[in-house]
Amino acid sequence: SSGLSWRRKSSCPSTALAADMSEVEETLNRIKTHKGVAGIVIVNSENQPIRSTLDSRQTQLFATLISQLTAKARSVVRDLDPINDLDFLRIRSKKHEIMVAPDRDYILIVIQDPNADQSA
Repeated sequence: SSGLSWRRKSSCPSTALAADMSEVEETLNRIKTHKGVAGIVIVNSENQPIRSTLDSRQTQLFATLISQLTAKARSVVRDLDPINDLDFLRIRSKKHEIMVAPDRDYILIVIQDPNADQSA
């Protein structure tokens, strides 16, 4: 049995949601402390940003474009093998590295500076 199973069976949904949200906050805070992390965006299943450390313009840009790219990448993976699915997507450019972890209900997007460790 997983560590989350008791929350899913809780008779009080608001308590379970609060526990899940505190877990989300903990995870975000842990990710933010990693060297080179420039921003984090969490997008819901309607491609709307629900949490972000970026300004609203950048948040909307990343949410829209990365959601579209993730959907296309997932489609490609499934076209190649119908029983497969996209687990992780990593995009690296000269200025940024964008890591995308799609889930059934959310997409976690982490933007980091790939050269952060070299500037130390």
